Amino acid sequence: MIAAEDLATTVGTAPACKALGVARAAIYRRRRPKAVRPRAPRPKPERALAAEERAAVLETLNSERFADKAPAEIQATLLDEGTYLCSVRTMHRILAENGQVRERRNQLRHPAYKKPELLATGPNQVWSWDITKLRGPAKSSHFSLYVILDVFSRYVVGWLVATGESAALADQLIAATCAKEKIVPGQLTLHADRGSSMTSKPVGFLLADLGVTKTHSRPHVSDDNPYSEAQFKTLKYRPDFPDRFGSLEDARAFCQRFFEWYNREHRHSGIAMLTPDAVHHGRAESVLAHRQAVLAAAYSARPERFVRRAPTPRAMPTEVWINKPELAADSEVPQQTICQAALQ
Repeated sequence: MIAAEDLATTVGTAPACKALGVARAAIYRRRRPKAVRPRAPRPKPERALAAEERAAVLETLNSERFADKAPAEIQATLLDEGTYLCSVRTMHRILAENGQVRERRNQLRHPAYKKPELLATGPNQVWSWDITKLRGPAKSSHFSLYVILDVFSRYVVGWLVATGESAALADQLIAATCAKEKIVPGQLTLHADRGSSMTSKPVGFLLADLGVTKTHSRPHVSDDNPYSEAQFKTLKYRPDFPDRFGSLEDARAFCQRFFEWYNREHRHSGIAMLTPDAVHHGRAESVLAHRQAVLAAAYSARPERFVRRAPTPRAMPTEVWINKPELAADSEVPQQTICQAALQ
């Protein structure tokens, strides 16, 4: 139809309609301005409540007695008392007209939790810790595995297995680990989720005494503690990880072997396929230099096997984030400033 109108402006309406097979009446009808008919006001039904009755219903709904109740409950209560005001649907209409269609009962409002944004540029700057369950010998029995992980190096700096979860055990583990790693006040940030042990007063008092900054994940957000979650997956996906542990000593013996392997033998993809022990204790550069020498020798011996360029080993990351802010990627603000602002 639009093509016919465009052509009609050039050759005329009749030839254009004949060429395109369009009825002229359709073109004329399209050109005719549409008459806007005023909408007649809707007559008020005879059964509608009068203004005084609607005001009485609204007053009843907002009374102290019924202010926190739903319209259906209000009507049922009034019917039991021998009173009928209107239908439940009419109550909803009256509330909507007065902007009161919402949750009328007082409910708990959860506070807004800020997303943690933590930066580590070296070992012993940011630790992440968590607790996982290890299934025991009987049904519904389990042991609790506490693990403290250095975010930058992925090195497990402390762990223990106990029969249960308690703030006292967490307090002892954190204190012993900080002493072993020679943590000084203001050096470390300890990140965890919002479990009962993590948010307990004994742990909070200990961290304050040690000068350790504590941060917590947002509720029900596993991405806020990704490094501990990934480490637990590595543990439980090991081929020799048992379905159940026969005893507490059995669980401790397995974890002793696992963490020795994890720290000293496991090549971690997040740290240039280095071992956590090498990164944590400052041997990463020497290991990467040795790899570069081996690759250079291979390239010198058979350069035709390397199509584009001489091979190089993976580079060690210079920073590790928990929830890296977008500002850090595009802004000229120094990274240290961003980290300090995130921890406040």
